[in-house]
Amino acid sequence: MSDDGQHGITLIAFVGSVFSPYYAWARQRGRADPDNHCALNVALYSKGHGRWAMTERGHRQSARSAQAFVIGPSQLQWDGDCLTIDINEVCVPLPRRIRGRIKLWPQHLCAFSTRLDVFGRHRWGPLAPASRIEVELSSPDLKWQGHAYLDSNEGDEPIDQGFHTWDWSRARMRDGSTLVFYDMQAPNTQDRVLSLRFTPKGKVETTDTPPVQRLPKTGWRIDRRMRSEQAVQVQEQLEDTPFYQRALLQFDHAGEPLLAFHETLSVPRLVSPVVQAMLPWRMPRRA
Repeated sequence: MSDDGQHGITLIAFVGSVFSPYYAWARQRGRADPDNHCALNVALYSKGHGRWAMTERGHRQSARSAQAFVIGPSQLQWDGDCLTIDINEVCVPLPRRIRGRIKLWPQHLCAFSTRLDVFGRHRWGPLAPASRIEVELSSPDLKWQGHAYLDSNEGDEPIDQGFHTWDWSRARMRDGSTLVFYDMQAPNTQDRVLSLRFTPKGKVETTDTPPVQRLPKTGWRIDRRMRSEQAVQVQEQLEDTPFYQRALLQFDHAGEPLLAFHETLSVPRLVSPVVQAMLPWRMPRRA
């Protein structure tokens, strides 16, 4: 998010894209190689310049090492101090280009990782919960600086085997801490919730879990919720799809008004045959 609150960007680098219909179809035919299903998802939020791209790449167009990850014409590089992301992607269905460079400087690196499911087959942890970001794009023509968050997810099995629904949010607090709620739900089971605060000094603290506040259903009728002591307001709807939504929410925590990036995933929607047939229109594959 830019310092002036007018621009935002979300980047997700996938090895074995969990949302990929091609990866799902490959698994149905037998053991599939995640390195043959890589993608860089770029979602740009800026008035008059909104863009979204996610093109999957196969073995011939992707490569990775400890310092670099190449995905087609785009790449990520880590030099020990700064994460540099060079973007050269084409949106669909309207073929507009996203081209430019993103630089992210962690204020500190975090070694925290925790299991998301009972068996520990899915894990999550912030790599840099508080960071500075510099965005310099030539297409569209945008330049801004702001604050950012970097995390990592990994799993040993397909996402539909470990989850049903989750609501995730992160918010930046006045003292520079990052507040995260990871709220996972499944029918006939007790909710699993992570309520964590990552301090500017690198400490990880468990916080009290607020009660559930129901949010209005999305345009695609996805149920969603947020953890807060008081009512929550949707400030801006960023993504609204048949199985996934992303929004900016205004809420209060410990008496402090906060702005959160909030996401909801419905796994039953994701794996439905209708949605799987729709996904190639938004997620083309270039192998």
